[in-house]
Amino acid sequence: MNTYFEIKNLQNNTFELLLFDIWTKENLNKIIQNLEKMQIPKNASLVVDFENLKECDSSAVIYLISFVKRFSKDSVFLKNSQNYQKIYTFYEKHYQDSFDEIENKNQFIENIGRKTYEFYKGSKAFIDFIGKVFYFFIHSLFNPTKIRFKATLKYIETSALNALLIVAVTSFLVGVVIAYQGAVQLEKFGANIFVVEMIAITMFREIAPLVTAIVIAGRSASAYTAEIGAMKITEEIDAMRTMNFEPTLFLTLPRIFALCISLPLLVFFADVVGVFGGMVIAYTHLDVSFLEFITRLHNEVALKHFVLGIFKAVFFGFAIAIIGCYRGFQVQNNTTSIGKFTTISVVNAIFVVILIDAVFSVIFTQMGI
Repeated sequence: MNTYFEIKNLQNNTFELLLFDIWTKENLNKIIQNLEKMQIPKNASLVVDFENLKECDSSAVIYLISFVKRFSKDSVFLKNSQNYQKIYTFYEKHYQDSFDEIENKNQFIENIGRKTYEFYKGSKAFIDFIGKVFYFFIHSLFNPTKIRFKATLKYIETSALNALLIVAVTSFLVGVVIAYQGAVQLEKFGANIFVVEMIAITMFREIAPLVTAIVIAGRSASAYTAEIGAMKITEEIDAMRTMNFEPTLFLTLPRIFALCISLPLLVFFADVVGVFGGMVIAYTHLDVSFLEFITRLHNEVALKHFVLGIFKAVFFGFAIAIIGCYRGFQVQNNTTSIGKFTTISVVNAIFVVILIDAVFSVIFTQMGI
C-alpha cells in the first residue's frame, strides 16, 4: 500500500484506485513516480475512489484527468467524488492532450502589428531612459559634488587614450587612400595643387569624424554594454539601488561626459594624422612639397570645415555613450544576453552615427556652410 494511493485488482479485469491523504503540487512528483510504476492494462476498467482523499489541488486534478484519459471513457468510473466533482468537471471540460498548432500562413498583418508594438515599447523605454539621463544631468549641474570626476577621467583614458593607436592608423590609411585616388584624377588635368583642398575639407568635415566615431562605437559602445550588463547579472545594480545610489548618476553620466569630451579630441587627432597621410602622398606622387601643402591649407581651407567636424563629434559621442549604456541596462540575467545586447549596441551606435552625420550634412548644406 502506498501512502497516497492503493490499487486493488478486482474481478473481470477491473482495477480500483483508492486515493488517500493530500494530493498537492508539493508531493505530486512523488505520487506520479509511484503511480507510473503500476502496470494497469489499457483495456481494463478503472474505478477511482475519492472517499479517503483529504485535499486535492488543481495540479493533482489535472494529472488525474491525464491518467484516466489513458483508458476508455466508458471504462472509467468516479466513486465518492462529490467534494471534487465541480473542479474535476471543469478541468476535464477544458483538458487538451496536445496544443493546437497555429498556422503561420497569412499572418502578414499580425507580424506588422507585433513589430510595430515592439518598436513602440522599445522607443518609449529609450525615450524614458534619455529623459532620466537629462534629469540627472541637470541635477548634477546644481549639485556638482554628485559628478564623479575621477570616474569620468578613467573613462576618458579607456575610450580616448587607449584608442589613439587604432584611430591614428585608421585615419592615416584613410588619408592616404583619399589622396592617392584623388592624385590619379588631378594629375590628368594638371591640377595637382587642388589635392590640398580635397584632402583637408574631406577629412575635416566628414571622414575624420565619421571614421573616428565608428571606431569608438566598436570599442566603447560594446565595452559600456558589457560592463553594465555584467554588473546587472551580478546584481551590483540592484545593490546600488538598495543603498540609494542612482545607477544613471553613477554609471551612465560619467561615460557620457567622457565620450562627449574625448571624441572631439580624437577627431582633432584624426584630422592631423589624416591630413599628414594625404600630405605624404601629395609629396610623393604630385610633387607638392610639405611647405606648399601647409601654406595652401592655411590660405584656402576655411576654419569652419574643421569646426563643423568637431561640433558633430560631440553629438556622436553622446549617441554612442547613451546607446551603449541603454543596451547594458537591458541585459537580462543570463550570460548569453551580454553578447546579444553588445552586438545590438554596436550596430545601433554605428547606424545612429551615420544617420546623425547624414542629417548634419543636409542641414549644413541647406545653411550654406
